[in-house]
Amino acid sequence: MKQQDAGPPAECGLGRALAMIRGKWKPTIIWEVHEKPLRFRELARRIPGITEKVLFEQLRELEADGIIHRQVFDELPARVEYSLTEAGAALNEAVHSLAEWGAAHGAVRSCRSLSA
Repeated sequence: MKQQDAGPPAECGLGRALAMIRGKWKPTIIWEVHEKPLRFRELARRIPGITEKVLFEQLRELEADGIIHRQVFDELPARVEYSLTEAGAALNEAVHSLAEWGAAHGAVRSCRSLSA
């Protein structure tokens, strides 16, 4: 019996893109920092339900993937801001397009199920 693939291969462009946003919180984090740099606490307040531990881990992963830039300012008290890199901004545009597609087609599906 042939085992089904879990998704596109990692070496595929789509597989790489999906790997970058895999998880419950990464698309939300990317969306929240797309307008302006945010500090950790401000970002945590904008994402209800995320724990500080998970936010920290997700930010570190996004930073390692080159999606988020972490800027540490040499001030007291310490100040750190998170913003999108150029690659992160491009990924945000792609995710936004995907969200628009989902909203449009989800509405169509909902309308079909209401009329059935």
